[in-house]
Amino acid sequence: MTTTFNNKMSDSPINLEELKSKLILEHANAETKRSGFPTEIISLPSKGLLYPEGSPLRQGKIEMKYMTAVEEEILATPSYMKNGVAMDKLFQALIVTPIKYNDLIEADKDAIMVAARMLGYGPDYETKCTCPICLTSDVPYTFNLNALKEKEFSLDSIDLVGINEFKYTLPVTKRELTFKLLTHGDQQKIDLELEAINRKNLNGINKELTTKLKYMILSVDGDYTKTTINSFVDNEFFAKDSHSFRNYIKGISPSIDFTVEFNCKHCLGTSEMKLPIGLDFFWPGA
Repeated sequence: MTTTFNNKMSDSPINLEELKSKLILEHANAETKRSGFPTEIISLPSKGLLYPEGSPLRQGKIEMKYMTAVEEEILATPSYMKNGVAMDKLFQALIVTPIKYNDLIEADKDAIMVAARMLGYGPDYETKCTCPICLTSDVPYTFNLNALKEKEFSLDSIDLVGINEFKYTLPVTKRELTFKLLTHGDQQKIDLELEAINRKNLNGINKELTTKLKYMILSVDGDYTKTTINSFVDNEFFAKDSHSFRNYIKGISPSIDFTVEFNCKHCLGTSEMKLPIGLDFFWPGA
């Protein structure tokens, strides 16, 4: 049962668990500034090219501190775990550079995730996985996170630097789309919208793809109005065009290649797989 008490100044209930979570995060940030704790400079896959002039992210790198027991408390905070924000709170506590966290594009957030794990527990990631060849499950294996590579990223023109906006002409209908790469802030809005949709959606249709497209697309044939974009995605976006558009976005986006080599001790085969990121990525031994 959640315990609350009234704030005499505002008469609004305060959740003790949420208050504790907030104090832990504030303490972690204060300790970093006060102690001069050792830090590392982390390169971002975007190279900072998608952020506006004046943003600290424009430098293409950020400073992060090493994880301590204080940050481990963040990972163990029940309210953060319940709401699925424990890792985001951890990353915010570890980032020393004064950035706007919601501005991070997804690839740069991935880089921060990997860096946070390495600064906390080192590059060796011990986990269990299923062999793609012999299908043996729960095979213990240690991956070296230092082996992960970033995809080379660049822009077609220097005029595009600092502008998270791209153009694409659909191959079938020849309609021109202007779009952006999603940020953490966009993903938060998408998640909230999907929650609302799922509460009302009695037929169980998954709306994740179309919801994301509506947030990515900025204009259709030069029309930036939201009603036009929503109507296009819902009624006029041919499957072949949608598939080509998503492949184009994947091709131009900065990213970390999470493909890793796996050597199975059972069949002795060597194969490639996506790095299995589970609970033990930040909760070793979980």
